[in-house]
Amino acid sequence: MFHSLPAAWLAVLSAFAALAAAAQPAPTVLNYQSALEGYRPFADDRPIPWKEANETVYRRGGWQAYAKETAEATPPTPAEAPKGAADAPAAHHGHAMPMPAKKEQQP
Repeated sequence: MFHSLPAAWLAVLSAFAALAAAAQPAPTVLNYQSALEGYRPFADDRPIPWKEANETVYRRGGWQAYAKETAEATPPTPAEAPKGAADAPAAHHGHAMPMPAKKEQQP
């Protein structure tokens, strides 16, 4: 008859673990390289006083000059291009959704 003795099971399991560990191939050598190896901390230029920064923006034409530079650098997309009334597609063209059935009112 089979008796389950904890000590016997422990010995069998430890033997299997030792055999499994011995059957593993030799470990490969891993080379560790840190992701931060070439890190250089941020070095900001000297801060500009706010009055000087505001004067520079004023001399360049204000925020409108910066907006104009951006608008000139990027061509308008077809969605932003102006359209005439005849060119405008019908609203929700191709999207059909049936109306829900009306409930009959009971007297």
